[in-house]
Amino acid sequence: MACLFEMHSLSASYDTNIVLQDVNFYVNENDFVGVIGPNGGGKTTLLKVILGLLKPVKGEIIFNKELLDGNKIGYLPQISTGDLSYPVTVTDVILSGLMLQKRVFSRMSVSDKKKAAMIIEELGLAGMSGATLNELSGGQMQRVFLGRAIIGDPKLLLLDEPGNFVDTTFENDFYEKLKDLNKRMAILMVSHDVGTISAHIKSFACVNRSLHYHPSNEITYKDLLVYGCPVQLVAHGDIPHTVLKYH
Repeated sequence: MACLFEMHSLSASYDTNIVLQDVNFYVNENDFVGVIGPNGGGKTTLLKVILGLLKPVKGEIIFNKELLDGNKIGYLPQISTGDLSYPVTVTDVILSGLMLQKRVFSRMSVSDKKKAAMIIEELGLAGMSGATLNELSGGQMQRVFLGRAIIGDPKLLLLDEPGNFVDTTFENDFYEKLKDLNKRMAILMVSHDVGTISAHIKSFACVNRSLHYHPSNEITYKDLLVYGCPVQLVAHGDIPHTVLKYH
């Protein structure tokens, strides 16, 4: 199984504020890693380093050549209601995911448009290709942005809090879709909802300035304390409940 990237003793900062320190981490093909940790712990910064939006101040990140040469990293950022205001269609948004693979000012081909139509169908958005973002529900819009992230056939898909804008009726379908996508791409997903994502991912990375890798989708409150990740753990089941620290 090929390694997509490796981080060696990597540190990243904003000005003099160190956010990630001495991180060693790697992701292989078809991994599905849940990235958890407290607010301000460095989860989104980790994604920025992988995307090349932030250069490390120490250490290095080494990418698989195929991953870089073909721009094979898909990215679904956090979505806000402000994104609804743009007067673009579902098809336009999904096609915009090909811009990095196109030359400046090049036009989308017929095959590009056919591919966008296939993704619209695949994501359960049939009949909505000409709809604008402000006509969509939260779950529908999240599917559109997921379509934009995967239209370039990435080998690595980065998701930043994808559950924040998914309506409850679509949540299970969304995670099932990610499970299907994981058959053809590795996924690195930032989330606060440890209980929900544990049913879908393969392993955890706990990020709180440092990074601790947990090679299983089962994680306990004791594990979180050991890793220094003070996040809330919600146990899902017949009666969902919050696991509290002893007090």
